[in-house]
Amino acid sequence: MLVTKDSVITDILEEDIDTAEYFFEMGMYCIGCPSSFGETLEQACAVHGMDPEDLVKALNDHFARKGAAAPTADVSAHEGA
Repeated sequence: MLVTKDSVITDILEEDIDTAEYFFEMGMYCIGCPSSFGETLEQACAVHGMDPEDLVKALNDHFARKGAAAPTADVSAHEGA
């Protein structure tokens, strides 16, 4: 997943619930409140007086690490088939 300042908070959380820790670290404890369901990162950061690019970077780094840690397919088992 590529996160931008226009990404919706619930979309990010649905992709990976472990991202909740990044919101908590930035003081955004209301990620479960009804107003956050359609809120973008930029909107949430504006309410909390934060730069959305900091959160965007942290979340993209998280997804990059998670993607790098994903198991790769063993293509050698299909060679010569």
